[in-house]
Amino acid sequence: MTLSAETLLQKARAARMMVATAESCTGGLLAGAITEIPGSSEVFERGFVTYSNAAKVEMLGVSETTLTQHGAVSEPVAREMAEGALAWSAADLAVSITGIAGPGGSESKPEGRVCFGLARTGTQPQTWTRDFGAIGRAEVRRSSVDFALALLLEALGDGAQTAPASFRR
Repeated sequence: MTLSAETLLQKARAARMMVATAESCTGGLLAGAITEIPGSSEVFERGFVTYSNAAKVEMLGVSETTLTQHGAVSEPVAREMAEGALAWSAADLAVSITGIAGPGGSESKPEGRVCFGLARTGTQPQTWTRDFGAIGRAEVRRSSVDFALALLLEALGDGAQTAPASFRR
């Protein structure tokens, strides 16, 4: 995780881009991984920890209708979270994470399902869903941070917003 965060900082610095995060199930772990690296203030603009639906609405502008229709663990909510993080910051690139780390879940939204959003100034946001499985709360959260870092790295690498090869659907 540290190596990816260091690489993220190098790439963002080279691209002269600021990054923001919007996190739910990871509770700030992604922002923590990024800011653990010295010099992160050059590229990390801010992080939003929006664990509750009310926080998603109030801090990121996620639509209550979207939450009602799709639930917090959904690509539409992940998209709106990433768009909100971009809109409410001075960042050029934002990633969002919302999911069910566990324990628990349901048949339609099982434990380990995490949705991600990526928004970049001047482009259409993209979303992904990753089913990590019932691998334990800590492991789902760690895997979610790794996936989000990979998304940011991919976006900074060539400007494309596609899932890293190892994470494609």
